[in-house]
Amino acid sequence: MTDTVTITDPRLGEQYTRFQHKSGLTVYVFPKALSTAYALIGTRFGSVDNNFRLAGEAEFTRVPDGVAHFLEHKLFENADGEDTFEKFARTGANANAYTDFCSTAYLFSCTEELYPSLEILLRSVFSPYFTPENVQKEQGIIAQEIRMGEDEPYNVLQYGMLRGLYKEHSVRIDIAGTVPSILTITPEILYRCHAAFYNPANMVLCVCGKATTERVCDVVDSVLSEATPLTVESIYAKETPEAYRARVTRHMEVSKPLFCIGVKDTDIASDPDERQQKDLAMQLIAAIGFGRSSEFYHELIDEGLISPNFETWVCHNAAFSFFSLLGDTEDPEAVFRRFSHYVATGLHDALCEENLDRCRRAMYASFIKTFDSTEEIANTLAVDFALEGYDLFSYGDRILQISVEELRAVAASLFRPEAFTLSTVLPRTE
Repeated sequence: MTDTVTITDPRLGEQYTRFQHKSGLTVYVFPKALSTAYALIGTRFGSVDNNFRLAGEAEFTRVPDGVAHFLEHKLFENADGEDTFEKFARTGANANAYTDFCSTAYLFSCTEELYPSLEILLRSVFSPYFTPENVQKEQGIIAQEIRMGEDEPYNVLQYGMLRGLYKEHSVRIDIAGTVPSILTITPEILYRCHAAFYNPANMVLCVCGKATTERVCDVVDSVLSEATPLTVESIYAKETPEAYRARVTRHMEVSKPLFCIGVKDTDIASDPDERQQKDLAMQLIAAIGFGRSSEFYHELIDEGLISPNFETWVCHNAAFSFFSLLGDTEDPEAVFRRFSHYVATGLHDALCEENLDRCRRAMYASFIKTFDSTEEIANTLAVDFALEGYDLFSYGDRILQISVEELRAVAASLFRPEAFTLSTVLPRTE
């Protein structure tokens, strides 16, 4: 292992070790004397990464929508015929995986047999086995999953919002893809994507629990050999700052109208530190301006315009950025009008020192609580921070030091009427 560094936060009383394995894999070992250990390996390959090339290639490769999620499913299948979950059952580990817009992660938790379980995880992820027969079988399974999602009102609502904001960007497509798109996936496409995005230099491993750096390195050595780092580049459709459509509506079997207000943001910095700072600002704006302690929330609740089933959804990363509110209401257009008026006339004053201090304390307390769970630590460190190029321990300082002026500046640039869309799911009328 090379470039080994131990990073400590005296305020939190926590530390972890990071090293670069000879394969190119970045490894984090976070010692934690808890009963359950947790390991996660993640790659910078999500549903939005459907157009890419490796360094040195002249042309981009366009792959079907949903291939990252499809690949996640198939990596639990092995050439020896034994499912990876069966292998984990022998060590008593509980394994899972997930794909989101920007990453794919494979993980397990266990109370013993940490290192044998870690070897199973790594061999599964780095030993792809695809055949026409097992790909065809998976197409039927995932097609059914997609159809189920198309019948889920909140899933339809949120993707309606994204399709209102974006004209071409791949974030507008369901993470699982579409039935026509996944039916075009072949073993060759999966092997191509695995070679590109599952090269160790594009991945991070985090092991949290009663673990040592030396033992973790030994396990990684047993699976991965020295390799020349590869760089993969994704390209995303360029979007204008304006929302693509002002309204998106579907009628479904719901008892009450659902709404999702989306705000499109194309002001995304290339520098990870700047992105992390803006993401923090957007999260705090959501809490202060629209959270359960906000004037906006209480006024609409008191008037019966919304129910407690109301939440915010904020995403800001290198590939895309948006801010949204969703819930249920008898009058979606009235909620949208109130939102538009509030961000134009009331939000600036709500973003004051008193409200910031209250929400900042709550956010910092939540950040500290992360370190009570090996699962929370591994997911936060690996997926939320390392894959995005962010530093974990500096985040606490960012929370404590961010200013009202920063929040107001972000809000002023973010909330532009031309960037708004309203997605609704309405009861069927027939």
